[in-house]
Amino acid sequence: MANIIKSQEDILAKLRIEALNPMQIEAVSVIKKNINTILLSPTGTGKTLAFSLPLLDLLDPTSKDVQALILVPSRELAMQIEQVIRSMGSGYKVNAVYGGRPMSKDKIELKHIPAILIGTPGRISDHFANNRFSKDHIKTLILDEFDKSLEVGFEYEMRNIINQLSTLNKRILTSATQGVDMPEFVKLKEPRTINYLKGKRTSQLNFKTVVSPNKSKLVTLVDLLQHIGNEPGIVFCNLKDTIAQLSNFLEKKEISHACFSGGMEQKDRERALIKFRNGTCQLLIATDLAARGIDIPEMKFIIHYELPKHEEEFIHRNGRTARVNEKGTAYILKWENEHLPNFIKASKGINISKKAKYMPQYWETLFISGGRKDKISKGDIAGLFFKKGGISKEQLGNIELKPDCAFVAIPLILANELVEKLNNVRLKKKKVRVTIL
Repeated sequence: MANIIKSQEDILAKLRIEALNPMQIEAVSVIKKNINTILLSPTGTGKTLAFSLPLLDLLDPTSKDVQALILVPSRELAMQIEQVIRSMGSGYKVNAVYGGRPMSKDKIELKHIPAILIGTPGRISDHFANNRFSKDHIKTLILDEFDKSLEVGFEYEMRNIINQLSTLNKRILTSATQGVDMPEFVKLKEPRTINYLKGKRTSQLNFKTVVSPNKSKLVTLVDLLQHIGNEPGIVFCNLKDTIAQLSNFLEKKEISHACFSGGMEQKDRERALIKFRNGTCQLLIATDLAARGIDIPEMKFIIHYELPKHEEEFIHRNGRTARVNEKGTAYILKWENEHLPNFIKASKGINISKKAKYMPQYWETLFISGGRKDKISKGDIAGLFFKKGGISKEQLGNIELKPDCAFVAIPLILANELVEKLNNVRLKKKKVRVTIL
């Protein structure tokens, strides 16, 4: 059963949002009035909040069953949506399940059935097959980034899941891409479409071409990064092998970065994003997995180190910068003999010989072996660093609290000292380890 169910006004106040944007206002209204809705809007415009607010109004606070199912194509997106809905403090239980973590964790969490369940198709199919909860009360289905979830690789699982949902009375599909063929098994009859992909964007995305004299493009990439300076950005690659090659080269050049690809362990991917979000590193080397729905801050730039093979991926990559009303730059890094795909407009290469002022790394990330399950809050962690760590409010960076651990950004120069002071101290009732991540 839910706790105190909050109004939209209470939720927005908790999130410190003064007002919804036009897309969100329209989405909330349309979703409430229509059985089937397709929401098309660029990455970073707040689609999760747009579908979550009307979803909460559809839930029965007296029910002890799963009432809404949100299907997503990646673990990262599942975790992001869970975090957003949790932060709303709605009073309804929400859980995310996905491949890459022990099934035992899912089973423990599902002993207390959530009202909202988020999951990847494979993991949800597994839970369905083993009847770990009732499907008879799921009335709302949300397919987030549905263009990716409906690709061939997921089709069998998606069909299997949707065919078992006999009590659905509302479907909500979201994407940052349009023109996707809708399979019949989705059963999307007469949907109302909200389209903010054309002509409604006020962001300013600049495209710049950088020409490399060498096929490897490694040296040119470093020159470009030094030209850009200390700005948060993503370097996109097509292959995980390329990421490894880039990472080794950047390490030799002492350029701080994190890596993100489907070939990495889930824990390593999550920690890479944590360090990127809190400013420990400002550069993320990633495959197209990072182009979709993951929770990372506004980018000043992205670099197409390896050119995307499809226009769809080009659009999603570019969507990581110049979000909402901000400015951003997409750099197209090409070998002088390399042909651009038809969907990328050719332009004259820019001069990157001028170097920007470079500032050394300021933040470092500390790991704490205690989290929400230990009744530890962000306030508890902040108090520990102020009282026993002896640091000021200005020296405490971002705190990310997980169920079983936490991550704290602090100045690099204080990292070793703080580990000495805080390792093996008691936080609430738990003795915690504090180490450098």
